[in-house]
Amino acid sequence: MKFVPTPIAGAFIIETEYYVDQRGVFARAYCAETFAAQGLTSHYSQCNISQNHKRGTLRGLHYQAAPKSEAKLVRATRGRVFDVAVDLRPDSPSYRTWISVELDAARHNAFYIPEGCAHGFLTLEDDCELFYQVSENYVPELSRGVRFDDPALAIAWPFRPEVISERDATLGFLD
Repeated sequence: MKFVPTPIAGAFIIETEYYVDQRGVFARAYCAETFAAQGLTSHYSQCNISQNHKRGTLRGLHYQAAPKSEAKLVRATRGRVFDVAVDLRPDSPSYRTWISVELDAARHNAFYIPEGCAHGFLTLEDDCELFYQVSENYVPELSRGVRFDDPALAIAWPFRPEVISERDATLGFLD
């Protein structure tokens, strides 16, 4: 695995090194020892699957508040998505910075998002699925979110979402 730093402190794009032969492809998607050596969360309490039927589906921007802030390791297991993280840690040098990565099941890449960052994505094609490893169990009363089109963030989504939940469409702005 290759850990590529991003402009958000502690967030990494993970490029999977895979081996191809006559049988197909083999890759190591996760190794606790390797993640710990990078100083990243290496224990995950929960794994989630997000299936999305239509191109243009938006989910996010979600995070969980302290004391149960979540680190996430996200990958596309089917299709391609425009994946976004926003740094919401006031003491971070990258506070309010957003970054995006195209997660692509065919590339086997992943996105490590540290605690204190909001996460969301927009599907780039029909029939996308994401697999999340999450460092904390979900606590509904600590669930938070920020509107995807918050002018304070000015995220450059590749196109306007076509499918969005009422909850996500009515999340608050930062300011």
